[in-house]
Amino acid sequence: MNQRLREPTSQLPVIQSALASVVRGQPRAIELLLTGLLAGGHVLIEDVPGVGKTTLAKALSRVFSVEFSRIQFTPDLLPADVLGSQVLNPQDGSFSFQPGPVFTHVLLADEINRASPRTQSALLEAMNEDQVTTDGVTRQLPHPFFVIATQNPVDFQGTYPLPEAQLDRFVLRFGLGYPSFDEELAMLSDRRSTDPMQQLAPLGNLELLLQLQAATREVEVTEAVSRYLLALVRATRERPELTLGVSPRGALSLTRAAQARALLQARTYVTPDDVQALVEPVLSHRVLLSRDSRFGGSDAVGILKQVVLQVPVPT
Repeated sequence: MNQRLREPTSQLPVIQSALASVVRGQPRAIELLLTGLLAGGHVLIEDVPGVGKTTLAKALSRVFSVEFSRIQFTPDLLPADVLGSQVLNPQDGSFSFQPGPVFTHVLLADEINRASPRTQSALLEAMNEDQVTTDGVTRQLPHPFFVIATQNPVDFQGTYPLPEAQLDRFVLRFGLGYPSFDEELAMLSDRRSTDPMQQLAPLGNLELLLQLQAATREVEVTEAVSRYLLALVRATRERPELTLGVSPRGALSLTRAAQARALLQARTYVTPDDVQALVEPVLSHRVLLSRDSRFGGSDAVGILKQVVLQVPVPT
């Protein structure tokens, strides 16, 4: 990594600290969110209401001073409500395209599993190719384009589970969990008279974000680490408990996420520890348990932990 790209990374600890001042007790969630952003992917946050998912997304966009949009997904939401549509001009009878909320830098797709599969699929092209096609016309989205999707794992009534093709577009899936007693107490004190979000000042801009993403791609991944990462991925395809192993896209996502984690750790190279730390959030939503495994009480996280223990670590 050259000096020109190393300089922007000095802002990362400051950015993490600023986000931590708004969302208390969530250092790992903040690290994973930044990992997904720097890796150029998208993240799925799965947790109960009220733990700070929306606040974290808003804080991220404010820190980098980039465009932010939010879509509240509901069963009656249509693809046009996400992508945009042609609008009639009553004065001359012409039509013009009105961009939808997807034309932004950071998109919060709130409770994405409450929308119909048809509306969910409207995001597939946007998340995979940074473009949308409406009425036969392809339009580029702003760059970078980062989706933060949320879903509630408790209330299943009126929801549509995300299909494997949609899940595979998310580089990471993780939860926030509840903060510790001391952190929650500090949160109550912070919000007694003011909202920390209002005091959050921009620490960067679009140019800084693009520089950080470029720096991520320059983090070194040695052949030994790549072989180790690929051995983990291929091991999931051989497990009898799984009917669907990790795809090649999953291997690429794990590589890019490991590069981003290394950058956040102020390193210019990826280690096996980076790979191991990201196996669960990057790969757990990319595998499918067999029927016998599901009824037998197994879960994807437990199987992936076994894979990590069984695959030799390079020395």
